[in-house]
Amino acid sequence: MIGTIAAAVGLFAATNIDDVVVLTVLFLASTRGTLPGWKVVVGQYAGFIALVAISVLTAAGLTIVPDKWVGLLGLIPLGIGLVGLVRALRRRGDDDDDDDDSAVRAGGVLGVAGITIANGADNISLYTPVFRTTPIPDTVVTIAVFLVLVAVWCLVARFVGTNKTVTEALEKIEHWLVPAVFTGLGLYILIESGVIVRLIDVLS
Repeated sequence: MIGTIAAAVGLFAATNIDDVVVLTVLFLASTRGTLPGWKVVVGQYAGFIALVAISVLTAAGLTIVPDKWVGLLGLIPLGIGLVGLVRALRRRGDDDDDDDDSAVRAGGVLGVAGITIANGADNISLYTPVFRTTPIPDTVVTIAVFLVLVAVWCLVARFVGTNKTVTEALEKIEHWLVPAVFTGLGLYILIESGVIVRLIDVLS
């Protein structure tokens, strides 16, 4: 049992360390009132549970999304980021802070879930063989540990993202930082997954 828990903690930390950055940015947006913190938490859980469910089904022999096209999920954070950048450009020079201070409306719970799935899409290829080769009781324990650690990740990100020192330091660039992070994340997923090259091959 202890060995299973330790392995689960290691696997989660290794595959979700970048998720802390994304969550921190989302909680940073929540400090400006554009995205309630509870929606970040619920969306994170919804997205992560979806990733685990897909991994379990794939381990059972069911292919939900072909691996070579899973990178298309990068379009979700890319789209959110680009919309945010456009809003930031439109608001430049406008002193009215009453409307969308962070220039990002992540689409609520579904938007956060989509970002979580897109950012963790590569986790499926790592979780699948683990679930396929692990006895069912150990798999249940592993998933339970994952769900607990999601809460820990949210607490850490919330502490950093809502910290007064951090928010004050980033106040002048927050309008650009939040959408820029999502735009960069989307581009990274699309490029790193090789899906752009595949699309070009299909269309050519």
